[in-house]
Amino acid sequence: MPYKIETHLHTSVVSKCGHLEPEAIALAYHQAGYRAIAVTDHYNRTTFDYLGVKLDSGEDKMYRFLEGYRQLSQACRAYGILVYPGAELRFDESENDYLLYGYHPELLQDPETIFRMGIAAFAPLARQDGALIIQAHPYRRKCTPAIARYLDGVEVFNGNPRHDSHNDRAEEYAQMFGMLRLAGSDCHQTPDIAVSGILAQDLPGDGFAFANLIRAGRYTLITG
Repeated sequence: MPYKIETHLHTSVVSKCGHLEPEAIALAYHQAGYRAIAVTDHYNRTTFDYLGVKLDSGEDKMYRFLEGYRQLSQACRAYGILVYPGAELRFDESENDYLLYGYHPELLQDPETIFRMGIAAFAPLARQDGALIIQAHPYRRKCTPAIARYLDGVEVFNGNPRHDSHNDRAEEYAQMFGMLRLAGSDCHQTPDIAVSGILAQDLPGDGFAFANLIRAGRYTLITG
């Protein structure tokens, strides 16, 4: 029996636009039959303002950023749901969003530098770290598809019901350049819970194994 895995989810702990507490997320995904969740809280300037973290301070910024992941991990233990650390990055250069999986926290330790560098400069650093970059909803309003060589894949199905993500166009883009295809709920609120994700025959044990699963394409998409 394949395992249901959520690939795109935000907590109210870290993402300003998130409305769901970790306990509510854990219960809802247990009831929906999911066995794993990748937490992709927003990693952008608004997030650190929301957390009250000054980017020029000596505070451990990744510790604060990963608080949603830690709290959801704790809440999910009661249900046997695994939780993987991810991120949804936005650089200063545009309103594009990029899902990041399988990274070491040190990669994102200096947000100010990351925000300023943009996707072209960030992509080789992410690959050197072994991380995976998937562009989220590339055809949503105000977003544009990034140059394919900077990406590992594209979110071809985004389940958020409050946006028209033009999933058909994202699918065409991924097919055109032979990139990995991913689906996710983009969960922020109750209506978004468990509407998408992936089905895999193997259940990755941690975030690095999860990235390797995606990289190998060993899954099918849940598209509503």
